[in-house]
Amino acid sequence: MTIAVCLVVQLGQAGEPVAPAADFQFRISGDVERPLTINTVDFAKLERHTVRARGHDGREGTLEGVAIVDLLQLAGVPLGNDLRGDGMLTYLVVEATDGYRVVFALPEIDPAFTERTILLVERRDQQPLSSHDGPLQVIVPGEKPHACWVRQVTAFPIRRAG
Repeated sequence: MTIAVCLVVQLGQAGEPVAPAADFQFRISGDVERPLTINTVDFAKLERHTVRARGHDGREGTLEGVAIVDLLQLAGVPLGNDLRGDGMLTYLVVEATDGYRVVFALPEIDPAFTERTILLVERRDQQPLSSHDGPLQVIVPGEKPHACWVRQVTAFPIRRAG
């Protein structure tokens, strides 16, 4: 009997090993063309962004993840030139496992309206987020009180006011 063993090691910058992220599923639903459920494998295939930021703990680190606008585009949320008129009443609710929720108006996320890139991250300093923060966390670079940083994110329902 022959047993084959396969070892997969992800490498970070300069060949450093990168720990695999915890398995997760994340939903985008509501007022969208294409409701989505994105899992760990799907998320890893998306364009990556990194930012240096000081976390809730006061320590600075390198956070890595996906721009929220990219996720909204996958779900067919109107953005850019398509975000006008009644579309300006559309908002994103960020939901967490502990019931914490934050609302973003789409123009706060859309690069046609802002220079800021809000991220859904799953790594800090090339390691998966702690169970306290992750597996997914919304971060808002430059936000001082971190009130809109949401830990343990599970879903992005898209809704329309009025």
